[in-house]
Amino acid sequence: MPGTAGTVRLEEHGNVAVIVNDNVDKHNAFTDEMDVELFDILTHLSARPDIRAVVWRGEGKSWSSGRDVGSIGTNKTPLSHHELMRRGHRGILTVFDLDAPIIVAVHGWAIGGSFQRALLCDIRIAAEGARFMLPEVGHGVIPDTGGVARLYQMCGHGVVSDMVLTGRTLSADEALAHGIVSRIVPADQLIDTAMDMATKIAAAPAVTVKMARRVIRHLSESDVRTSMADELVFQTFINKSDDFAEFKAARAEGRPATYTGS
Repeated sequence: MPGTAGTVRLEEHGNVAVIVNDNVDKHNAFTDEMDVELFDILTHLSARPDIRAVVWRGEGKSWSSGRDVGSIGTNKTPLSHHELMRRGHRGILTVFDLDAPIIVAVHGWAIGGSFQRALLCDIRIAAEGARFMLPEVGHGVIPDTGGVARLYQMCGHGVVSDMVLTGRTLSADEALAHGIVSRIVPADQLIDTAMDMATKIAAAPAVTVKMARRVIRHLSESDVRTSMADELVFQTFINKSDDFAEFKAARAEGRPATYTGS
């Protein structure tokens, strides 16, 4: 059942927790406040050994359309752009501290930073018609939430370069073919399927699930952390660059941009 709009909330069903994106009017785009709510929920779950599996779903027509660009600059915070990125990295890396695996149930859109966060979770399943996109370069910046490292591990250089550099949309069928999602189900079966998967995981020996997850995580975690360190430096550089200033000026003035590569 929908809760307060513009929030992320936590539901519990026995030893299965459900994280719910609820900013329906904006296809569950995330504001800074929603980021804080999400990170608080992940921190809470990391200290809950009784929670044995987590489902992450969205209300409305999409799982999440990424960043609520309309909220940028409206939130009063003393943090610099660099510090906001550091907070975001620390917050989402909490998924690695959970003993419980996270199943992301994607419908509609999964875009930008939200898509990258889903990539850092354990399992992704998709409703028919789900779509995935990394549009950051078209906004003058780079993906900076760590998911590109996971995507590279799944798809390889060519697919990642295509998605990042052109911003192309990936269909659910293509996502399945590349291993980004493990299942596609009818939209009306998405949540039931995710809950059935979570219930099955929760019924297994807790220590076995924890150790299996740790083995799998260690195969990719170091690359994710290295990539995020690069993103933090390079995104900060871009934010101060001549080209980014020109990008913003050209958009504001409605003229073609002239870039110098610096």
